[in-house]
Amino acid sequence: MQLIVAGLAAAAALTASTSIWVGRFSERGAPPAPWHMVKLPGERPTSYRVAAVAGKMAVEATVDRSMSLLARPLSADLSATPVLCWRWYVDGVVAKANMKIKSGDDYAARIYVAFDIPDSALSGSTRFKLKMARSLFGRTMPDAAIVYVWDNSHPVGTARKSSYTDRSQLIVAESGSGRAGSWVSERADLKLDLERAFPKQPGKLTQIAVAADGDNTGSKGRAAFAHILLVARGGPCAF
Repeated sequence: MQLIVAGLAAAAALTASTSIWVGRFSERGAPPAPWHMVKLPGERPTSYRVAAVAGKMAVEATVDRSMSLLARPLSADLSATPVLCWRWYVDGVVAKANMKIKSGDDYAARIYVAFDIPDSALSGSTRFKLKMARSLFGRTMPDAAIVYVWDNSHPVGTARKSSYTDRSQLIVAESGSGRAGSWVSERADLKLDLERAFPKQPGKLTQIAVAADGDNTGSKGRAAFAHILLVARGGPCAF
């Protein structure tokens, strides 16, 4: 029995040592540093604040035909902690959304993860396209991004490049309004999803952001995000 107890204690300690908290929100008001707003040129920004939403303290995003990111820098070894865990909430989906076209590129909620890719792993044409995109949208545009979205209609697991750039891979983590109005827990293997989306392009994790938007469809809505962390593959999310 003592050996079993010791083994369980060691496993718990290992799990704790391979968990990295990214977002825990407890005090009402402005999101805590290093979280910060990233505005898009010419777009009305989504409003973010820490508030109680459906019984949990969380970052609340209020959308009014708007789009902006709430982001923070993030550095972690994806070999040790490749799995992203989070909880999110939406009042409802974006009814007019269509992830296949720019005019429909809105989501009730999204988790945006950015990566740096070595120049040696990028083609000349890709480096040129990134240079041009940054001249239009700013230097904050990453070399690659994985974006987990709460879509309105596509099946969970649907993966496709963004209608704006092929350097951003959209993955449907939740779909439809069946679980709107309640907290939903998610987990995703970032390392595996990056390898599938951008083969032979090893990425270094640089930033994570949450967002909710309605700028393309002229929509309004509300979302919330809580308990964001990285864990080892096979490890519990430990919310």
